[in-house]
Amino acid sequence: MKKPWSISTTTRSPYRLREQLKVLADNFINLEWTKENQINFQISLIQHRLYGHNEDTGFSNQFLNGLSEIHKEIFTDFSHDLTFKEAREIFNSKNFTDPSMRGRQTFALFKKFGFVRLRNKVLDLTSLGKIFLSDNYDLSDIFFNVFLKWQLPNPDNKGYKSSYGYDIKPFIGVLHLINKVNKNSLALGEKDKGMSKAEFSLFGPSLVNFSSIDSYAEKIISLRKKLKGKNKQDQKIIFEEYRIIFAKEFLQTNDSVKIKKFLKNLKDYGDNAIRYFRLTRFIYIRGNGFYIDLERRRMVEIDALLNFYNAQSKTFESKEKYLDYISDISLPKLPWETKEKHIEIISRLVEEIKSYEEVLQKEHLEIQDYLNLGEDELKKYINELRTYRRLLQDEENHKNSQDVGSVESYIQRLENIFSFEDRPILLEKLSSLGLHALNDSLKIQPNYPVGDDNEPTFTAPANTPDIECFYKSFNAICEVTMLTGRDQWFNEGQPVMRHLRDFEDKYSDKKSYCLFIAPKIHRDTVNTFWTAIKYEYEGRSQKIVPLSIEDFVLILKILVQIKAENKFLKHDEISRLYDEIIDSSKSFADSGEWLKNIPKTILSWQKSIKF
Repeated sequence: MKKPWSISTTTRSPYRLREQLKVLADNFINLEWTKENQINFQISLIQHRLYGHNEDTGFSNQFLNGLSEIHKEIFTDFSHDLTFKEAREIFNSKNFTDPSMRGRQTFALFKKFGFVRLRNKVLDLTSLGKIFLSDNYDLSDIFFNVFLKWQLPNPDNKGYKSSYGYDIKPFIGVLHLINKVNKNSLALGEKDKGMSKAEFSLFGPSLVNFSSIDSYAEKIISLRKKLKGKNKQDQKIIFEEYRIIFAKEFLQTNDSVKIKKFLKNLKDYGDNAIRYFRLTRFIYIRGNGFYIDLERRRMVEIDALLNFYNAQSKTFESKEKYLDYISDISLPKLPWETKEKHIEIISRLVEEIKSYEEVLQKEHLEIQDYLNLGEDELKKYINELRTYRRLLQDEENHKNSQDVGSVESYIQRLENIFSFEDRPILLEKLSSLGLHALNDSLKIQPNYPVGDDNEPTFTAPANTPDIECFYKSFNAICEVTMLTGRDQWFNEGQPVMRHLRDFEDKYSDKKSYCLFIAPKIHRDTVNTFWTAIKYEYEGRSQKIVPLSIEDFVLILKILVQIKAENKFLKHDEISRLYDEIIDSSKSFADSGEWLKNIPKTILSWQKSIKF
């Protein structure tokens, strides 16, 4: 039976993918990929809590179900370093019908993306895999390179045969589909807004042949015509009826069980595809997160790509040739890698930069005489201009954040954070914007990767602070998490203190704080911070301020009141608030009581603010 394509539902986070790949590289490279080693790989992931636990959502109930109380206790107790023997006991207790299949399933994504190879059944880390594990990897470049080449069918996957109708490079096919929908919309006098997430989830993963791109675009336009002018309830009914009819046609069955499963899978596959494709910087999220569009700031590259590739799969002489191709980051040569296209990209960047400069009333950047630069110099200059554009975008964020309406919108979204998708990313973004709004910071630097629109494509990597903040008289980092259980302590306790110590050492000319924001602070997390505040971490005490989202919102609400009175909150007042929260720990013998008292400290600070 024909099925939709899927990137992965096993590992949704590219950073978790990297951590799992490191376990594979450290323990199994140059070994024969036997069933025993497949099992041992999965056991190793359990040992490192890279399976059965997600850094964003916490423990998997599905994984914990069936474990003995002892196994649950040691797996969820992060103060306990799991041994391989204990992890094996946990794995064996699951009584998997095909134990080695678990390791193969997790491994499949690394092979699919070209990070590893099997040569005569022996595991090898490819050059692409080595780049992914290096200190200076670029997440966007890696996944753009992967998705540019990933195709169905391919010689390494027998599940998607051309005889079943597969002939697609999914990423390029999606770009073509969005582009075609936009063109059709404009021809009808409608706005070119890309595809809604609901449309994408239905039509994106089910686009399995490049020859269907035009007909799929027509289906989307036809569906929109049926929905136009209807109220929300009627639209919901019409769309659901359409989904069922579409599923029957795709699957060639009336089996309601299969149809229900197919439609559920499409939602999961679509959400995950958006998450991964967004990393390439070629996909733009618009319409308050409800629409997926082409990144208009990369249209020189996108137009060149769509003109060069029709999304049809390539033919390879052998599986080895295909795996060589997909794991070689130098291939293929990009259709915009010409002097003419580079100059066009720079020209558009310069115009965009000038627009930002005018809005921000900044002196114009001196532009190089790029017409006479060589190709490598042009590529370097493009990167420099994009870096400068992000600085301007951050300045624009700071400027916009000073408006009361903006702060109120941050508050509203923070108070309703659990109603949004991709909550960890949103919390980092809103925390960054809230810090922009507070006062006269010199620089607020979120470390999450961004698209050309300066919107986060994913959360900050694990080896850096989530947000770095620079002020005239002090500096700070901000760490955020949506975790609320004991895994919060495991993921954030030591790493937060380590990030702060590294930051303190790097910027030793000023005192440094750490602002820690979560829906609520777990007792083990606050106890860890309590020790670092009152005693020491690596020989010196630290300034850590734990705030619930509610506490942070309270500070922003105070800011709104201040702005309503046409007053300005200076950064030294925020420093004083941080100090008062930290110093108040001396009044309590118990960390829990100190944490409960923080809102009172904030309200007391409000009354004493000097303007």
